[in-house]
Amino acid sequence: MSKLFKLIGAFTASVFLLLSITTSVSAEKKILFSIKGPGSGNPFWASVTKGAEEEAAKLGVKLILIAPPQEGDVQAQINQVEDQLAKGVDALALAPGDPNAFAPIVDDAIKSGVPVVFVDTKGINEGVTFIGTNNMNGAELAAKFICDKTPKGSDVAILTGIESQSTALLRRDGAIKGFKNCGLNLVATQTAEWDTAKGRSVTESIILKNPNIKAIFASNDNMGLGAMQALKDADMNDVIVVGFDATPDAATSILKGEMTATIAQFSYNMGAYGVKYALELANGGSIDPNIDTGTQLVTTENANDFK
Repeated sequence: MSKLFKLIGAFTASVFLLLSITTSVSAEKKILFSIKGPGSGNPFWASVTKGAEEEAAKLGVKLILIAPPQEGDVQAQINQVEDQLAKGVDALALAPGDPNAFAPIVDDAIKSGVPVVFVDTKGINEGVTFIGTNNMNGAELAAKFICDKTPKGSDVAILTGIESQSTALLRRDGAIKGFKNCGLNLVATQTAEWDTAKGRSVTESIILKNPNIKAIFASNDNMGLGAMQALKDADMNDVIVVGFDATPDAATSILKGEMTATIAQFSYNMGAYGVKYALELANGGSIDPNIDTGTQLVTTENANDFK
């Protein structure tokens, strides 16, 4: 009889072990994270990717991280997201290339039980948490720095990002507000679509028409570095250039005495928080409607921290 009990006990233990393994596997959450551009082409997205991947590994979730072939390819991003949602995920962290185009997809995801958080770029869907930088405040910080170093009435310009994106519009509007408040003369506001080469060519056009320009605010560092190259080519070495993102390349440029400053936003945290809070929602929790990842002015004094 004791032998029988031993066999029953062993069988029961095996069943419990199997159930435990099955439960563990089924409990693994799938988080879909869609960013606007490939990390290989932009240090900012590379940092977001790293944050997301490391947080997913720490939390033990399955991360499905996708990006279109190039930033601004909204249709490719939409196709990727729709394809992954059809396969089944537990939550979506989304940096929308075009908030208006993504609005119905986000609504459908939420209706089907997939919670959503916006990362980096705020969408237009009501009640969806935004995780990222207060872009308007960051741009005002850049404008104030320029104002403090530029005589009143001086000519200044703004390079904007892709203007269908709220990130670009908020940075543009924050800089405009800052320049207006301190009495600088805004002579040009032109898009260079976040791109270094376009930043260079657009700046060439701006300085040709405005040879007395004293400062440029570039809404990201890629465009700022392009603007810097155009100014160097024109032998205009006294123009202030302030970027946004605090990428390693921008920090190096600042330390070399080229770009004047940039605004740091903590892109790693955007990736990590995107995964963390998407998982929180997938597990039935609630989160704040806005999670600000912060901004900081970067000059020669602290640029070494961002290399």
